[in-house]
Amino acid sequence: MTVEIIGITVLWLFLYGYVIVASIDFGAGFFAFYGKWTKRDHVINQVIKRYLNPVWEVTNVFFVFFFVGLVGFFPDTAYYYGSALLIPGSVALILLAIRGSFYAFENYGSKQNMVYLFLYGATGLLIPASLSTALTISEGGFLQKEGDKVVFLAKELFTSPYSWSVVFLAIVSVLFISAAFLTYYADRAGDIEARTLLRRFALFWSPPTIVASFLVFVALSEHNPEHFANALKYWWMFALSLLCFFVASYFIYKQKRYGTAFIFVMFQFFFAFFGYGVSHLPYILYPYVTIHDSVTNITMATALVVVFIAGLLLLVPSLYLLMRLFLFDADYVKGKK
Repeated sequence: MTVEIIGITVLWLFLYGYVIVASIDFGAGFFAFYGKWTKRDHVINQVIKRYLNPVWEVTNVFFVFFFVGLVGFFPDTAYYYGSALLIPGSVALILLAIRGSFYAFENYGSKQNMVYLFLYGATGLLIPASLSTALTISEGGFLQKEGDKVVFLAKELFTSPYSWSVVFLAIVSVLFISAAFLTYYADRAGDIEARTLLRRFALFWSPPTIVASFLVFVALSEHNPEHFANALKYWWMFALSLLCFFVASYFIYKQKRYGTAFIFVMFQFFFAFFGYGVSHLPYILYPYVTIHDSVTNITMATALVVVFIAGLLLLVPSLYLLMRLFLFDADYVKGKK
């Protein structure tokens, strides 16, 4: 296995970690607003708050690792993505700032303010929608190289069926992942009323997740036939993803083994995410950037691989300890401390 393959695999693991952890966070914000808006905040918002308090600060660690590593391993990505992500990247940063401000206002006693809670919930859906444009752009057709200048074709991006199908998938996936986890968390807390409502959310958002995935495949077949043909070679990964979805939905529907159900949700997105990633290789940005032609020098790449693997081995146990000592502490999860 070459150093560039190892490098992109480690980076993809960081991005997968961000997808799962951030989805729970973003979806929880939306559900907190929805609970307040429908006057059911007394049912679910305490469970959501107990989850968010210990972990919201570390959510973006995976995200930072991924983008720093991507530019470090493959410097050409900065050249091409620099102009392409200027608008959606700036929007995402503004939304992240607004979202972070919610916590600051909360500390000053404004947590019951409906406007702040609306901004917090709305950004939970708009951030993944804006960030998903990076994956959309990677499929090609949205950048044009004119001499030494890279031109971003914004009109093509905003009128592309593939682009909007990815945005739809990003939003519904966030809500499904978050609802599935929060159902499990409410069950651990012994909060039957919250668990019942969150379980309904999980069941409600599960069909749109599969529909959105199907729409992405249909749109991809038109937008990038080469990638679609490669994806068909890894059909078994997507089949395993679908199987995991049915197992998770079965447990949630039967109102049992919510923890096992969420593990299958993670496997569902793991197989789909890595199936998409491996079928996209060798391209990082079609057709301009590949992992073989754009990788940094071998010495730097090897050093980065070592550093990022070490970072992954440090980050995952740290998150485990955070959850074990705080998030899933027997007294904390039940609101006793």
